Amino acid sequence: MRASRRHDHATRPSRVHVDPAHLTLSIEPRRPFPWPVLAAAGIACFLAAAIALHLLRPDLDPVHSQMSLYLIGAHGAWLQAAYVALGIAMVGLAFGVYRSLAIEARSAVPLLCFVLGSLSLSTTAYAWMDLPGVDASFEGWLHGITAQAAFLFATTGIVLQALRLRRDPSWRTPARWLLPWAIACFAAVWALALWHDAPRGLAQKAVIALIVGWLSAVTLLLERRRSG
Repeated sequence: MRASRRHDHATRPSRVHVDPAHLTLSIEPRRPFPWPVLAAAGIACFLAAAIALHLLRPDLDPVHSQMSLYLIGAHGAWLQAAYVALGIAMVGLAFGVYRSLAIEARSAVPLLCFVLGSLSLSTTAYAWMDLPGVDASFEGWLHGITAQAAFLFATTGIVLQALRLRRDPSWRTPARWLLPWAIACFAAVWALALWHDAPRGLAQKAVIALIVGWLSAVTLLLERRRSG
């Protein structure tokens, strides 16, 4: 028995005393979702499709033909998908900016505007406009309503987002030029709606370029923050 007890004592693992002060827990920081990459991809898809269709549709006058006409006919599916991609880009960018802001600068209102703008834009893509000389239809009415809603929601979201950027010290410097740009986008939408003598195609595309330019600029700034 004594020999057995000595054997058990010899094989029993000894206690290890660990000083808690020297314990360290290695946890790798969770990488944030690449929202600016998603936004950049959506914007690039839209620009590529828009430029390609202008080259592939010589039957449409780029000065007088609205973007809605490029949704109909040959290669229209490309632009439809590009509209959806741009809508996803807007929402992704809004999420990314929201998460990058200080708590006191965050607001869900710009994000909501971008979500509504994205839904309106996607509906516009698949509800065709009424062609000249064709009787008015519900689809054409829906296209017109959602197209206007997409412009209004997007530009309202842009202005509200630019205002929130001013409340974050790290965004305050670019907000000095992003806010006037955003206001110009909002004003351009109303000018497009009220200036009936303007060449519809060229004027509409200029407004779209102004909006997409703002989104692209914020995407680049957000990516720099994520990478830096």
